Amino acid sequence: MEGIREWRGRVAVVTGGASGIGKGIADALRAEGAQVVVADRDAAAIERVRAEGYTAIPTDVTDPDSVAALADRVVADHGRVDLLVNNAGVGPKSPVSGLTLADWRWVLEVNLMGVVHGVHFFLPHLVANPDGAWMVNTASMSRYFTPPGYAPYVASKAAVEGLSLTLAAELAADGHDVGVTALHPGAVRTNIKESLRNRPASAGESGLVDFDIAQKITDDGMWIGPDEAGAIVVRAIANGDRYAFTHPGMLGDVEATFRGVRAAMTRYA
Repeated sequence: MEGIREWRGRVAVVTGGASGIGKGIADALRAEGAQVVVADRDAAAIERVRAEGYTAIPTDVTDPDSVAALADRVVADHGRVDLLVNNAGVGPKSPVSGLTLADWRWVLEVNLMGVVHGVHFFLPHLVANPDGAWMVNTASMSRYFTPPGYAPYVASKAAVEGLSLTLAAELAADGHDVGVTALHPGAVRTNIKESLRNRPASAGESGLVDFDIAQKITDDGMWIGPDEAGAIVVRAIANGDRYAFTHPGMLGDVEATFRGVRAAMTRYA
């Protein structure tokens, strides 16, 4: 479907928008003329973006009531929602054998249910937008090369991709003018390596440790900043793209995954 190219007068909401990729997306959208509402649970980061002139609303994406309140406030203040970016996420590390059930629940609550909550509470407003609307859900390149130590992260991001593609197909089948893009970041300089700062103490015993998944990428030329990721997202929406990749140079990893799938399918043909 046709994307969104003109952002003046449009309202965008970005979860996890006070730092990292989310902030890069927020900055890129604001540069295009959008009114951007930043949602985040990091109080210090919220104050920093407020100092830059953003409307920033404390939001815990794991709490449906918090996300519902975010949607209600945006509509009350602006009368519309044109774009939702479900970006909030965490990515600590542990082998499956070291994970507690609380670890699984926390990562899935943030990375997957955070997206589900955003979809649930914002989708009616996006569908009702007479000018058309869009949603971006942040998945990950790790969904294609499954690095050891990140089972909850990879599982959540694969689920986000599946949710995004299914939702896009449903919206198209129903004739709604709402597009969906699955964003797959690669090596972007963010603070995801400090994810555990947001794990509530009430979540219980943990086997997780903070580790930057992108540290496995040793080629300095592969790294990009959040601003570059933000520009890619704006371009993907303008083009009406179903996928957005920050690192097309990692195409080989994607091709290798599907070569394995193809080989397995031929054995059952």
